[in-house]
Amino acid sequence: MLVLIARRRCAKKRLTRTEGRCYLYIKQLLPQAELMTKKKDQEDASEGPRPNSGPGPAQRPAAAGQPAASGPSAAAAEGPCASAEDKIVALEAEIADLKDKLLRKQADFENYRKRMLREREDTQRYSNATLLSDIIGLIDDFERAIRSAEESKDFANFLQGVSMIEKQFVEMLENRWYLKRFSAVGETFDPNRHEAVQRVEGPAGSKPTVVEDFQKGYYLYERVLRPARVKVMVPSSDEPKTGGGAPGTGAASKQPDAPASGGAAGES
Repeated sequence: MLVLIARRRCAKKRLTRTEGRCYLYIKQLLPQAELMTKKKDQEDASEGPRPNSGPGPAQRPAAAGQPAASGPSAAAAEGPCASAEDKIVALEAEIADLKDKLLRKQADFENYRKRMLREREDTQRYSNATLLSDIIGLIDDFERAIRSAEESKDFANFLQGVSMIEKQFVEMLENRWYLKRFSAVGETFDPNRHEAVQRVEGPAGSKPTVVEDFQKGYYLYERVLRPARVKVMVPSSDEPKTGGGAPGTGAASKQPDAPASGGAAGES
């Protein structure tokens, strides 16, 4: 080894005087070292293999109740088992976590369902609260009108007050709740908007026309909420009489005489 180091150093740069002397000395000792190495190898070969004094640390059997000595083979044998157990533990923990989450989700959904049912019931119960609040104000107006009529005994003022309340009521329904009242007098009869409760005959060839409102109809937005109950004028169904005979001629004159029929019956 020293010779190799010296040779490398000599190849890199010039040797100093001391390094040169060391190189020569090592070169002289090298044959003796080689002879000593060969002699030792020959002695070992002639003596043969030495008997083992006992099992070494890696060859000693494991004592009873103690795990085997660790090593590459032991680690390889224990590795799959240890990893499988770790996976089982991890999966059990994950399953427990998922069960807990599932129970929480079920509880949350049940609470949400109950809350939705309660809100829907409240919506159905109080959906007309605003409309009823508007009607309450009109009831107060009616009470004031009745109290005023009881005190003054003035029918004209009472009628005027009731008419004003009715007008206010109709305007409130139309502006706030889109409930519009319509009149049908003079319009062509429409079975989708009108309900005929009475009929009168009119000129022949005319169209069915509404001549009187018994009960007004109402729209809710664009849909008919209640049709109007009306009297309808329909064209006359009488036909002009034909033929130049006497007024008595007709269906009755075409019937056979009773005696003639009786005679025929007697002869038979």
